[in-house]
Amino acid sequence: MAKKEAEMTGRQKAALLLISLGPELSAQVFKHLDEDEMEKLTLEISGVKKVESEVKDQVIEEFHNIALAQDYISQGGIGYAKTVLEKALGKDHAQTIINRLTSSLQVRPFDFARRADPAQVLNFIQNEHPQTIALILSYLEPEQAGMILSSLSQDVQADIAKRIATMESTSPEVISEIESVLERKLSSTVTQDFTETGGVDAVVEVLNGVDRSTEKTILDTLEIQDPELAEEIRKRMFVFEDIVTLDNRSIQRIIRDLENEDLILSMKVSSEEVKEILFQNMSSRMAESFKDEMEIMGPVRLKDVEEAQSRIVSTIRRLEDAGEIIIARGGGDDIIV
Repeated sequence: MAKKEAEMTGRQKAALLLISLGPELSAQVFKHLDEDEMEKLTLEISGVKKVESEVKDQVIEEFHNIALAQDYISQGGIGYAKTVLEKALGKDHAQTIINRLTSSLQVRPFDFARRADPAQVLNFIQNEHPQTIALILSYLEPEQAGMILSSLSQDVQADIAKRIATMESTSPEVISEIESVLERKLSSTVTQDFTETGGVDAVVEVLNGVDRSTEKTILDTLEIQDPELAEEIRKRMFVFEDIVTLDNRSIQRIIRDLENEDLILSMKVSSEEVKEILFQNMSSRMAESFKDEMEIMGPVRLKDVEEAQSRIVSTIRRLEDAGEIIIARGGGDDIIV
């Protein structure tokens, strides 16, 4: 392999790097490759006869620079990585490294917005068209998007939720145009790949991150505008009143993880059906104690009740994720036997 570093393929460089690392470190790298990649690299390594030290040093330096760039990206995004590399290596060299890296990373659109404070993003998008807001929120982390959606006017919340749910693939030109507006304010970069986002699953994740009042407002509005969509979203969500749909074993398991104060607060304003099923799954002593507490409890703030219910729902969702309970959301796959 007497080629210069610039003439080598990526696989040839990878083979040379592994040779330079030595057998022990190379073996650790191989553990992270699939069988096809291992076969191709092994074949490439076996064909290496002689390596000039200058070429080896160039390959190692390139790998070192790319590793640094990846570290910088994890710290502050591609824009940050590019700035640091430009100062260290010069503009052209830095751009070359970033181009190589981003072609393999396939960074999702609005990466910069996911790193920004939700209040800052809200400040820049709240006056945009609902479709633009929906597109941006669909690319954010669910918790972040939920916080922003909760802070928007109730007049547009349901509309935006519906747009997220019905959104299909978006062209790179549209994404680029929207990103460029935020780029000037939040200082980051854009990507240019066709990306599918949105859909019912996306809006469910967003709604799971909003407060109970916002969730109810949006679903009630969607119930009027698009009953089928509202029903589909409800099937994939779980709210406090849905406790009545759980089996007794799951309810008993949930009660063990809940704070008594949260449960008492939530039950004070819940339906009789919810109270009845919860009392049925408590010990007689616990049920009597709760009833006494609720009788002597004075007026409570609705906000406190909603926060308590939200914590209970979070516990339920956590237990479901852990496989300790099952939440039936409709369909034959959820039938428990």
